[in-house]
Amino acid sequence: MSNPKISKYYRWADYLIFGLTVFLVFCLLFESRIGLPALVGWLGRWHPLLLHFPIVLLLVAVFLSFTKGGVPRLLLAIAVLSALVTAVTGFLLGMEPADKGLLLTRHQWLGTGVTLLAVVWYVLESQGLGRWKVIKVLQILLVVMIGFAGHYGGMVTHGEEFLALPGTKERKKIPENPLIYGDIVTRVLDNNCVSCHNPDKQKGELVMATYEDLMAGGKSGNTIVPGDVEKSELIMRLHLPPTDEDHMPPESKKPLSDSEIQILERWIALGASDTLKLDQLPGNEPLAALVNEMRTPDPMGQWAGLPFVADSTLENLGSDYLTIKRVAGSSNALVINMYMPPEYDPRLILDLKRIAPNIVELDLSGLPIGEKEMGLIALCGNLDRLEIDRTPVTDADMGRLKGLSKLRLLKVYQTGIGDGSLQVLESLPDLKKLYLWRTGVTESGLEGLKAKRPALLVDDGIEPKLQAFFEPKDS
Repeated sequence: MSNPKISKYYRWADYLIFGLTVFLVFCLLFESRIGLPALVGWLGRWHPLLLHFPIVLLLVAVFLSFTKGGVPRLLLAIAVLSALVTAVTGFLLGMEPADKGLLLTRHQWLGTGVTLLAVVWYVLESQGLGRWKVIKVLQILLVVMIGFAGHYGGMVTHGEEFLALPGTKERKKIPENPLIYGDIVTRVLDNNCVSCHNPDKQKGELVMATYEDLMAGGKSGNTIVPGDVEKSELIMRLHLPPTDEDHMPPESKKPLSDSEIQILERWIALGASDTLKLDQLPGNEPLAALVNEMRTPDPMGQWAGLPFVADSTLENLGSDYLTIKRVAGSSNALVINMYMPPEYDPRLILDLKRIAPNIVELDLSGLPIGEKEMGLIALCGNLDRLEIDRTPVTDADMGRLKGLSKLRLLKVYQTGIGDGSLQVLESLPDLKKLYLWRTGVTESGLEGLKAKRPALLVDDGIEPKLQAFFEPKDS
């Protein structure tokens, strides 16, 4: 015989489950007509704290049903009640954004589906129908829906890529002549801001997913004031102390780097345009250097796979006129500088052949190098920086550099090269900076190079008129 007191408690649990179920369905059906008092809306913020309890309890109930052939009614009652409370608080929390977005809508309806399935299970168990085979189907469906509801909940909280497998998201390469907003600023915002300011999670009523959303601002006013960095709310919050509750991003998230903040500041100072391109920036504009820095991969990561080079090898190859240093610590990436000895011997350079793949910086400025030395340079496939200025290299020698696909900086000023080298210079895909004054390259050839490679920073010296003015008066 059942205990009257226990039956009374279960009866009250039935009433409470029925009432909360009706309230939840009512809220979902008439959501657009509901206005929440501040205190009631605040209750919704308990949703992230509560949601783990029903998940665990329902999964335990399903496990016991499959392994023990039944589930304690008390456990199921608590699981269903906690699921209802979590679903109601989730609805209240979901009322905060003006525009929910697809992810939040899916999460809300999946969470509601989990709750209503749990209620149906409880009702069937209460009626003694828990051994029906259809209950097993219901339980399997319940577990699947819990998984999908959690999946969308994670994406709402942490961004759409939060649950993506490592390495599945490829970062698009920055174009040769990028749009400052579309290719650079969005990269900074996507990495640091959009996870909290998107159509599915509009923190502070601010969405930063598109240019239009960003310029529209949020609850605090204008996020961006074109041309005025100090009045832009975004920059003001980035510079607040990390402990300040208005600091962006929140203290729990990784702060923006100095370079990322400077990119945003310079973009705003230049008018915050969505059509501005890199080649439209003045030559001395700091933003151009910041963009080139962003497109450069992390050196240590780039050179992590270089062959091992022993310290003894470096000692044997070095001399009083040729220094070999590691880029950092125990790195196998090498920096080589050679100075003019009393008697030049090309073997000092040619002996470097065995470590050619490890050379990332090579300075042969002012040396009488020729065809053999240029052949050695051609073997340095990981070369990042090359200085062969003030050497007797010619257009024929420059043809050896075609294979240096990773070369970013080239100093070739005060040499005998001419327009015959332009095709080689155009073909170097990663070349970012070129020093080219006092060569045989014509003005028209130089203009053609700049037109074909607008993002390439070419230092071609001072204007002839200024040079003619200063040279007689200045050493």
